[in-house]
Amino acid sequence: MSKPPVFALIDCNSFYASCERVFRPDLAKVPIVVLSNNDGCVIARSYDAKPFVKMGEPYFQIKQKLNQHGIVAFSSNYALYGDMSERVMSLIESLVPGVEVYSIDEAFADLTGIDGLDELGRRIRSQVLRCTGIPVGVGIAGTKTLAKLANHTAKRLQAQTGGVVNICDPFKRDWVLRNTAVSEVWGVGRRMSAHFEGMGIKTAMDLAKTDPWTLRKKFSVVVEKTARELAGTPCLELDEPNPPKQEICCSRMFGKRLQELPPIKEAVATYMMRASEKLRAQGSVCKKLRVSIRTGMFNPDEAKYANGVIVDLPYPTDDVRLLTKAAVDALDRVFRPGFNYSKAEVLLLNLCQRGEYTDDLFAAAQPAEATRVMAVLDQINERWGRGTLRAASVPVNPDWGMRREMMSQSFTTRLDQLWKVSCN
Repeated sequence: MSKPPVFALIDCNSFYASCERVFRPDLAKVPIVVLSNNDGCVIARSYDAKPFVKMGEPYFQIKQKLNQHGIVAFSSNYALYGDMSERVMSLIESLVPGVEVYSIDEAFADLTGIDGLDELGRRIRSQVLRCTGIPVGVGIAGTKTLAKLANHTAKRLQAQTGGVVNICDPFKRDWVLRNTAVSEVWGVGRRMSAHFEGMGIKTAMDLAKTDPWTLRKKFSVVVEKTARELAGTPCLELDEPNPPKQEICCSRMFGKRLQELPPIKEAVATYMMRASEKLRAQGSVCKKLRVSIRTGMFNPDEAKYANGVIVDLPYPTDDVRLLTKAAVDALDRVFRPGFNYSKAEVLLLNLCQRGEYTDDLFAAAQPAEATRVMAVLDQINERWGRGTLRAASVPVNPDWGMRREMMSQSFTTRLDQLWKVSCN
């Protein structure tokens, strides 16, 4: 007889803020917020900053409030966050039979058939904290939706739970369901929550007891599955690894408005460098691309303009040199003088895996030498850090780059920014 499924959700606590604290022990008890691109608005808060700062608040409006409450602001450091995420997920994968990485800071684990679930949850939490410095919460239950709810309870009642909550026991599960607002259920947004309250569904328990077929008719099969999962019936399995992407996009706002074509070409070359890295990482080649530029769309005093162009490539390729030249040359067709440009985007289209495409016998193909050059490029950048080897058209410190005036060091991805420890 097969054993009932058991899932765990391991979720990093205030992940971006926690990453900033790992190499700054002096900030262990200091509230932290992390800002979006160009230091625009708050996208992450440490637990002790939440009472004072709302998500999405513009930084320029809350500077005084941050100073008043001693809250430290950081520019987003995605290289650091991405690397720390890989370390956390690799560690989790070494401790459990199966893992589905759900986002940069959370993963589902399959614990079916494992004894001592509470102890395993505590071991996961202890190991991740000891090896990476990132605190996590662990929720364990018989369905993925309940595991999410258990994880939420583990964080909400951390002092009482120690950051680990197991609700495989029906009594504990029902207590959590009764004491959790329906708005906290995975996948229930603000509008859905308002609909539920109009039906008298105020807690997770209310939703679990609602007739699933009624929910399906009134809302969708997704809501039906949510209710069934809350009632203890597994409807969602651990997902398989994601298939290769069919499109790859790299898009950024400039740190300042650009009026001339040369710096825009530098930006497009930089974005193409990153897009081609993603292309090669999934083993794909690209048959065509789209490059576009636009002005700011919200300033009533600025003239508006947006345009893009699709470029067919001579053959399916992952060669950053060919891709960059095609994108940069295409800018001449869409650039118009007299505008203040705020953003550029490169989009790789018609992707396929090597060997999946067929062409006629005499069609051009990517030279073997180019494939070897790209392999060496990736090996060097993987060993010595992204950007160590790059296209000549990609600048080192462009003045159009994103404003990140409060960015921390890349402690784990750049040799020149490693943590220094004094022996004095």
